Amino acid sequence: MVLIEPRGRQRAASISDVAARAGVSAQTVSRVSNGLDTVKAATRDRVLSAMAELDYRPNSAARALKSGRFQNVGVLMFSLQNIGSVRILDAITSAAAAEGFSIDLISTGDPSTGSITDALSRLDQEAVDGIIVIVEAHELSEHSITFPDRIPSVLVDSREYDDRVSVNADQKQGARLAVEHLLELGHPTVWHVSGPIGTSNAAADRADAWREVLDEHGRTVPELLGGTWNAESGYEAGKVIAARDDVSAVFCANDQLALGVLRALHEGGRAVPGEISVVGFDDNPESAEYWPPLTTVRQDFTEVGQQAFGLLSQAIQGEGIDTGLRLIENELIVRASTGSFANRSALSAS
Repeated sequence: MVLIEPRGRQRAASISDVAARAGVSAQTVSRVSNGLDTVKAATRDRVLSAMAELDYRPNSAARALKSGRFQNVGVLMFSLQNIGSVRILDAITSAAAAEGFSIDLISTGDPSTGSITDALSRLDQEAVDGIIVIVEAHELSEHSITFPDRIPSVLVDSREYDDRVSVNADQKQGARLAVEHLLELGHPTVWHVSGPIGTSNAAADRADAWREVLDEHGRTVPELLGGTWNAESGYEAGKVIAARDDVSAVFCANDQLALGVLRALHEGGRAVPGEISVVGFDDNPESAEYWPPLTTVRQDFTEVGQQAFGLLSQAIQGEGIDTGLRLIENELIVRASTGSFANRSALSAS
């Protein structure tokens, strides 16, 4: 048996070691480490080569003390189960990486103001330069939350706050696209399968817009169905719809709800779109593969995430940012799940 004796821990390479190996001053190594463009290309290459040979790791804490920045952004989310929020997070992460920032993520399933304040305090203690909060709680009172005073923050939310910066897709504009599309196809009214209106700003905004459009056109506003974001909730609502002869058009608050509705309609022997047209919201990657392919509202989650980080980055750099809400418009993607009411009437007559 051969025993391998443990080695003593080797001393990490210092900035002086790199300077000696590259034949430059420690100040030049520091400039290269901090990404400054005042070092000649040939000298920079020599320093980087010395860093690689010595496995040198710049001391980020020391750089932060000198520059006042940690190159780290905190992100607070309520859930990693929401597809839209995860896609926004992905865009934030990509935008942050492009500017040399890392992400410190906290997910909390508790939307209470006390829980949010605690999470923000934890992020502040993690030495971040700014915070992005992806908000889903309904009518969250910003004034009841304690934000860290020393660093900027941006909210991903469809609400407007007097003294905060927020950005999101225009939920009402997107819902109006869906409902108006169905009315333009001649449907006398549109049913709505909603998300959790009591706990979600997006669900509340989409339901409000659905109701507003019907009122504007003088149409009957049917009873509201649904109540969560998942396909199971859509399936239960779809069974109610499938049993009624007076429903010709349905707007679902997201694509998962639409998936459940489609299943219930198929099981109930109701043709889509021959008898009932269905529109979703989000344009998830698989929505084009539903049967039939789903007409839906496309949110630009990438643009939302990029704008949120871009605004925060400007604030971190000391640029003045106007408070208020930035809304990003949505796009209606028309596929095979919607058809004209005239075709339905002809089918019924035959």
